[in-house]
Amino acid sequence: MSTFDNREKSYEAKYAHDQETNFKIHARRNRLLGAWVAELLGLEGAEAEAYAKQVIVADFEAPGDEDVFQKIWTDLQENNIDISEHRVRKRMADLLEEARQQVTSE
Repeated sequence: MSTFDNREKSYEAKYAHDQETNFKIHARRNRLLGAWVAELLGLEGAEAEAYAKQVIVADFEAPGDEDVFQKIWTDLQENNIDISEHRVRKRMADLLEEARQQVTSE
């Protein structure tokens, strides 16, 4: 195998690893976000866990974070939770960083 082939395989492996890590980070963020929103909605125990899973699944509807935001924003509005869109988006960003730290430290 040539040096070029080795380098190509190395880049492919790094890309695959980075994609997997990014997926894990977003899934972790969505679980944390779901737990936070569940608390705001007054859900506990199995209901809170089920809600967090719904948030994770919502991320598969479309590329990006807007599908997750729309899911939780709709749920918050339907339950008359007084919270600003800015605060929700800020919490999403904060939890993304928290999830990144958790996943990369594992």
